[in-house]
Amino acid sequence: MRSVAIKVAQWIDRLGSIWVEGQITQINLRPGTRTAFLVLRDPSADMSLSVTCDPDLIRKSPIPLQEGSRVVVYGKLSFFTGRGTLSLRVIEIRPVGIGELLARIERLKALLAAEGLFDVRLKRPLPFLPKTVGLITGRASAAERDVLTVARNRWPAVRFEIRNTAVQGPTAVPQMLEALAQLDRDPSVEVIVLARGGGSVEDLLAFSDEALCRAIVAATTPIVSAIGHEPDNPLSDLVADLRAATPTDAAKRVVPDAAAELAGVRDMRARSAAALRGWVDRETRALTQLRSRPVLADPLREIDRRREEIERLRASTRRCAEQFIRTEATATRHLREKLTAVGPAATLARGYAVVQRVAGPERHVVRTIEDSPAGSQLRIRVADGAVTAAALGTQALGPRAQNKTDDTRRS
Repeated sequence: MRSVAIKVAQWIDRLGSIWVEGQITQINLRPGTRTAFLVLRDPSADMSLSVTCDPDLIRKSPIPLQEGSRVVVYGKLSFFTGRGTLSLRVIEIRPVGIGELLARIERLKALLAAEGLFDVRLKRPLPFLPKTVGLITGRASAAERDVLTVARNRWPAVRFEIRNTAVQGPTAVPQMLEALAQLDRDPSVEVIVLARGGGSVEDLLAFSDEALCRAIVAATTPIVSAIGHEPDNPLSDLVADLRAATPTDAAKRVVPDAAAELAGVRDMRARSAAALRGWVDRETRALTQLRSRPVLADPLREIDRRREEIERLRASTRRCAEQFIRTEATATRHLREKLTAVGPAATLARGYAVVQRVAGPERHVVRTIEDSPAGSQLRIRVADGAVTAAALGTQALGPRAQNKTDDTRRS
């Protein structure tokens, strides 16, 4: 056992000096002693390390060191074989200033933004009236009192699942992570509020922790971040589903106002009733107007009027048709009389005759004396029949006969 302890001490002694950053969780500085004892803790993990130093390093620090202070120390590891413990003997302690803290927060902010953890599309909507509200806050804190008072004044029936945790210091992040996991697993919890009062950058540092921010994004329950006052803006505000300016504002955002909702319901009922009455009145007036119209007051009267109009149109159509027929009949009779007057039968009745020369089966109307030379067989049609005759000779009459005589003399 002793050999093992000695070899471990020798191996650790060969490691050399190192820089370590952490948060002071305990300071043991007794008057008259040459050694001060501190406990340095990793803010992101549940790990701590014993540190020894010269008391003057603590007394002469430019910034007063106290429990919760973030520091960077430089020293050498030592292994005490008698107690089997590991300790860091430091020769320099540098307080981590606000500027450096803010720079680290900005670097983490840029990293989370690059991963898309601030994307509004990841934000989950809050339920209108949650069955149970999960609350993570400090024990007996003003933030807890404000959230409970405001929420119950707005909605007396609201239920809370409260997890009291440290909200600053080295144990804050692990406790809040555990409380967040418990509430997220509870199916009755529909929204979780992460609340804390105002404070300095160091006081609110736990709410800019990377592990807490990633746990908020990974949770399935909507989370409201209500940290500090309006100017405070830790990274939990950016990854949460809703940022509330204060714990009081968070209570107003999470729980509806019963009085306002009842007033809204009464107003909507009144408006609905007024709208319904107005609609009924309009429809009643429209129905009364329809019933007062003649077509509905005496429906058969319109049918009778239409029947009379049809009868009148039928009589008018009949008269028009009869007049058209009479007109056309008269015109037809006149045309017939004209045709009869100029037709061959009327001419024959006046004493004229149609002479045709018969040449075998053919008949030709005789128009000139050249068409019926002497001896031609003739058929003479008169008004009441026809006469068969033969041409005995021809004799020219009128100017044509005179022309023939003149031609004979010139010959």
